[in-house]
Amino acid sequence: MPSRTNRILEILTERERVEVSALAEELGVSQVTMRKDLTELERRGLIRREHGFAVLRSSDNVEGRLAYHYEEKRRIARRAADLVRDGDTVMVESGSCCALLVAELAAAERDVTVVTNSAFIASYVRDCPSVQTILLGGIYQKDSQVMVGPMVRQCAEGFFVDLLFAGTDGYSARTGFTNSDQMRAQAVRDMAEHAERVVVLTESEKFSRHGTVPLSLGDKSVTVITDPHVSEEARAELERAGVELVCAS
Repeated sequence: MPSRTNRILEILTERERVEVSALAEELGVSQVTMRKDLTELERRGLIRREHGFAVLRSSDNVEGRLAYHYEEKRRIARRAADLVRDGDTVMVESGSCCALLVAELAAAERDVTVVTNSAFIASYVRDCPSVQTILLGGIYQKDSQVMVGPMVRQCAEGFFVDLLFAGTDGYSARTGFTNSDQMRAQAVRDMAEHAERVVVLTESEKFSRHGTVPLSLGDKSVTVITDPHVSEEARAELERAGVELVCAS
């Protein structure tokens, strides 16, 4: 994504709602060029437009979270895509980094099957013929567009894969990776039972906070892919916990 559109996302992350003419003036481009940029960002589901304004989508839903630190997340997703080979079946939990991972696989026309509890991810790559998507059933959470509840566990029992890709809301040295939603955390645990290895995709800033619900991945082999800005303290905590750290440059 060009640097100008990255800057648009940064501005909207800070202000949430900005007049199109003001954006064009601040970035030194014509309103015609600005409208083209905003059309592309809207097509990607990152923003919405209303009555001469560009508006960041709500951070309560996955589209809004995609726009926040978009380029960092995309680099993380690209590094994660290197772990997937043609012909693989992988599990992918909901989350913005996870959605961008599947988008990377789709853009590269990788021949993969994605088992996911995210209706958003299933829709995000619906036009890509090379990626087959299996959507796990469950209770539908509207904002996050994700399936949760006991049916997720029942559906996941039909699979065993090498990799589960999952997001996180934070990390604690005491509890490990966390989530802020009990039912989403349980969905991760249920899917992790049917994967050989869990790969957590997250920006480094998540290591400075934690959610309220431990993911409790037990003795699963865990790798985290993050950006290079992860602190030395977090690096040491991950090493003590036996978590492999991969930094996406």
